[in-house]
Amino acid sequence: MAEGYSNHHYNKNLQPYANRLRKEMTKAEACLWKYVLRAGTMKGYGFRRQRPVLNYIADFMCKPLMLIVEVDGSIHELEEVIKKDKERQKALEEAGFTVLRFTNHEVLTNIQWVHSCLEEWIEKKLSSQG
Repeated sequence: MAEGYSNHHYNKNLQPYANRLRKEMTKAEACLWKYVLRAGTMKGYGFRRQRPVLNYIADFMCKPLMLIVEVDGSIHELEEVIKKDKERQKALEEAGFTVLRFTNHEVLTNIQWVHSCLEEWIEKKLSSQG
């Protein structure tokens, strides 16, 4: 295993950056955390916020489900950011994670739909495991 990685590809070298991002979450990230992902309310699964994984910091991660949830602001519409997001998603998927993306707008205007999408994904994942 590469240096700096352990426990589900955790990258301890990024911890200071993750701590800062946790304190500076966007409004959409804070809403998703507070109303959907916090305290095991998602089918009993716990999520970690701003979690260092590989060479990235995932907005939210559930280790038992190998699920990463990203909340994308308008900057993610820029061509160079789209390219980086695709590279990041490919690396995370190659490490065994599923990456689900929602926009800030989706989270802020239709959080119930985002909640339903996540619940449906978890139900499908659990039913496929038999």
